[in-house]
Amino acid sequence: MVSAPRVVVAAIFSVYAVSVAAQSGLPTSQPNFLTIVREEVKLGRTADHERIEAGWPAAYEKAKSPDYYLAYVAATGRNEAWFITPYDSHKAMGDSMKRESDDAMLSAELKRLQRADGDVLTNLTIIQAMARKDLSLGAFPDIAKTRFVEITVFRVRPGHERGFEEAAKAYGSAAKRSAPNTSFRVYEVMAGVPGPTYLVFSSTESFADFDRVLAEGMDTMKRASAEERNTLEKFSAEGLVNAETQRFSINPAMSYVPKEVRSSDPAFWMPKKPAPAKATTGGQQ
Repeated sequence: MVSAPRVVVAAIFSVYAVSVAAQSGLPTSQPNFLTIVREEVKLGRTADHERIEAGWPAAYEKAKSPDYYLAYVAATGRNEAWFITPYDSHKAMGDSMKRESDDAMLSAELKRLQRADGDVLTNLTIIQAMARKDLSLGAFPDIAKTRFVEITVFRVRPGHERGFEEAAKAYGSAAKRSAPNTSFRVYEVMAGVPGPTYLVFSSTESFADFDRVLAEGMDTMKRASAEERNTLEKFSAEGLVNAETQRFSINPAMSYVPKEVRSSDPAFWMPKKPAPAKATTGGQQ
């Protein structure tokens, strides 16, 4: 990981809850800003990538960095990993950069890890996004228990930003009536990829929970009012370039989280490394 200044209309808004790690602990509400490091991994080098990435949280922990992050490894789509760090403000981002540059030992270790990363990656993109709390919905999850994440990327035609906002609010209004436990977090991209682009995050504690999420989304559309459906359909037809949904698993070895999070579920956050294979002699089984 580089040092980051570190399909139907129903499916469009059928999402559950964002899960990211946060500065000085884990957040209990939607972070104001996100820095997203998106790494595309060479085929056949996934294990090497994980080994290298495990060095990043070790380096940050040694430096006592407060900039926690989670690593999402793709379960669908491209062979990639997303590293997401939240911030309260641009000032907090700048403070993070300064902490790294002022720490000579940390900077040297991060540069070493960057060089190693270069051997196993095919591409890297850094994205910065701001929270759209006016479009988000529902309670914030228990991040320590999150195991899977779904991210939907909405690419919108220039000039149709208002259409996206109206569609998000229409879906949220319908969801409040049909599935009151629905929760999702919306972010608008500020820099890093062509815009207008929006990210909608979802998270679950098990992969099976996506059955519930899907059922809630379908039920929400069935119970949507005629006006809400018209708003969603108009945006889909006129304002949406495309929507891409990816699912990820949380990778504990590549994530940097507080000690109390790791100790809350050691089996997940601190799994025992497999014992090395024993050598065998000829003729023995």
